[in-house]
Amino acid sequence: MNKNIDRGRNKVAKVTIFFWLMKIIATTLGETAGDFISMSLGLGYYVGFAITFAILAILLLFQINADRYRPALYWLAIIATTTAGTEVSDLMDRSLGLGYAIGSLVLVACLLGVLTIWYYRDRDLSVYPIIRKDAETTYWLAIVFSNSLGTAFGDFLTDNMGLSYIQGALLTAGVIGVVIALHYLTELNDILLFWLAFIFTRPFGATFGDFLTKPLEKGGLSLSRGLSSAIAFFLLMVILYFSERNERKNRKKLRH
Repeated sequence: MNKNIDRGRNKVAKVTIFFWLMKIIATTLGETAGDFISMSLGLGYYVGFAITFAILAILLLFQINADRYRPALYWLAIIATTTAGTEVSDLMDRSLGLGYAIGSLVLVACLLGVLTIWYYRDRDLSVYPIIRKDAETTYWLAIVFSNSLGTAFGDFLTDNMGLSYIQGALLTAGVIGVVIALHYLTELNDILLFWLAFIFTRPFGATFGDFLTKPLEKGGLSLSRGLSSAIAFFLLMVILYFSERNERKNRKKLRH
C-alpha cells in the first residue's frame, strides 16, 4: 500500500521530540488531575476510577472511530489514559491492598499480554502509522497498561524504596536518558526502545507531579492540584500548537 496514503489515513501521532515533550507533560497532568479527582474533590478511588474510565471510554470511542489523526482528540485521549493510570495504581494499592510492587507485576503481565497478542496477530508492533481499528484498539490497550504500570512503578520508588519525589523523577529521567542513548548509539530495536521510553516517562510524570503538589514536609512544593493541572494542560496545548505548525511547514516543503 502506498505510504503517502497510509500516512493520510493514519490515526496516531508521529513520534518526534514534540511527541515526547507532550507525553511527559501529559503524564504530569494525569498524576495531578487523577489526585485532584480522588483526593481534592474527596470522591475516593472507586468513584475516581469510574469517572476517569467513563471519560476515557468516551474519548477512545471518538478517537477510534475518527476518520484520521485529529491532534486535539488524540492528546485528550492520552491525558485520559494517564489520569486513568493514576486511579488504577491507587485503586490497586490503597483500595485492593495489592501494594505497588505486586500491582506493577500485574500490570507488566497485562502489558506483555497485549503486546504478545498484537505481535501474534500482525507480526509487527510499529506504532506509526496505525490505520486499522483492531490495531488501534490494541495500541490504546497497551498505552493504558503502560501508563498504569508507569504510575505504579513511580509510586513504588517513593513509597516502597523511600526516594524523595525529586529523586524519583531524576532516577526515571536518567533511565529515559539511557534509552535515548541506546537509540542513537546502538542498533537495538526501535519498537522495544519506544515502549521502554513510553513506560518510563509515566513514573517521571508521576513523581514530578507529586513533587509539585505534595506537602512541604513530605518533600513536595505544596502547589494546588487544580492549578498544577491547569498549567500542565496549557503547556501541552502550546507545544501541540507548535508541533502542528511545524508539521504543516514540513508538508509544504514536501509539496514544493
